[in-house]
Amino acid sequence: MTFATMLGRWGGLWAVGVVLAACSTSNGPAGSDAASASPDPSPVTGSATPSTGTAERLVIDAGGVRLTAVLRDTAVARDVVSQLPVTIEMSDHGGVEKTGRLPRALSTTAEPSGADPDVGDLGYYAPGNDLVLYYGDQSYYDGIVILGRLDGDLSALARTPGTITVTVSR
Repeated sequence: MTFATMLGRWGGLWAVGVVLAACSTSNGPAGSDAASASPDPSPVTGSATPSTGTAERLVIDAGGVRLTAVLRDTAVARDVVSQLPVTIEMSDHGGVEKTGRLPRALSTTAEPSGADPDVGDLGYYAPGNDLVLYYGDQSYYDGIVILGRLDGDLSALARTPGTITVTVSR
């Protein structure tokens, strides 16, 4: 085999390697790609820590179960506060939440289109104009807005049967 023949074969392999490397989407360390470099567009999930300092605190009496809540610092949470104190009827929904209609709809224009609430989240379901107390695991759903975090005996809330009267105040 001559030198020219070997160079031709190795040169061809080298050219294929250069072309494959040029087609790669990796610009960073091994295992990274362009998708991981951009922000995660996934839906909002619950349990984000509410802002500290001036966070609004609520007291919730739910059928004899006393809870507290710390609101996120958002326009929709401030809109809830503007309706307080409020007393609403809540019923169990799906074995994971208590829901009840607020006196007026909240403005959700600056909020994501949906959320994946966690156990212990205080939420708002925009299509039904419902305040929601999450005591169980609910998956992502369009129209859910996380308002804040609940603190208290959520298992006692889960055991309250039927429709309950809920009072929310500052």
